[in-house]
Amino acid sequence: MPAISEDALVEVLSGSLYPGAAHNSVVMVLAYCKAAQLDPMLKPVHIVPIYQKGRGMVDVVMPGIGLYRIQAARTGQYAGISDPEYGPSITAKLAGVDVTYPEWCRVTVKRQMSNGLVAEFTANERWLENYATASKDSAAPNSMWKRRAFAQLAKCAEAQALRKAFPEVGSAPTADEMEGKSFEEAAKDVSPARQPPPEPDAKPAYPDELMAENIEKWQPLIDAGRTSPEHIISNVISKYSLRDDQIETITNLKALDGDAA
Repeated sequence: MPAISEDALVEVLSGSLYPGAAHNSVVMVLAYCKAAQLDPMLKPVHIVPIYQKGRGMVDVVMPGIGLYRIQAARTGQYAGISDPEYGPSITAKLAGVDVTYPEWCRVTVKRQMSNGLVAEFTANERWLENYATASKDSAAPNSMWKRRAFAQLAKCAEAQALRKAFPEVGSAPTADEMEGKSFEEAAKDVSPARQPPPEPDAKPAYPDELMAENIEKWQPLIDAGRTSPEHIISNVISKYSLRDDQIETITNLKALDGDAA
């Protein structure tokens, strides 16, 4: 069977594993997988929209928890993992939203060392220190962290335990840990100074009233897999200008039965 071209592979990934993602973002996925000798069709990495101060929402390619598992297994020293242990459940109101979450989650990863002994590496992660908010100006959890409070924290604890047990797999946070969060540091521009391009014709601001009305229409379409937050943003900004908080609100419209893992 002839090898598939990169353009054809980008098209396949864009239409299946990464629907609605920008072309350049899918190209970044291929470059990441090629450098790490990974099969992109196994979706070892995710495209995560991250709020970056000074730039707004940007696509970042991040490893999934599945990639850390693959890399640990490749060492030949992966000796298993414990079931997640949870601390007491806490019910609280965060920015007006009722949520029940575990105070902490503990996961232990085992590694067989070169001397034959099995070492244990434990990570204990707290929910309040890990959960992602619905927007950068709110303390309320996003839909995934509210609906899957236990499972999301377990992924964070497992990722941290895998990093401790297998530091050679890397230190980058997983998509499960970073989804919905922001980079507070603005990207530093070290390029030579140049004249800014002329300002394009300003687009009208997207009305909040229209935003509230359309959110009720968009959510069922996203739940049904007929569109994605990224596709909606692309359509809206072709006619209107969006504020950073509006972009974040649309980005957090995740399918109710979706899972980033």
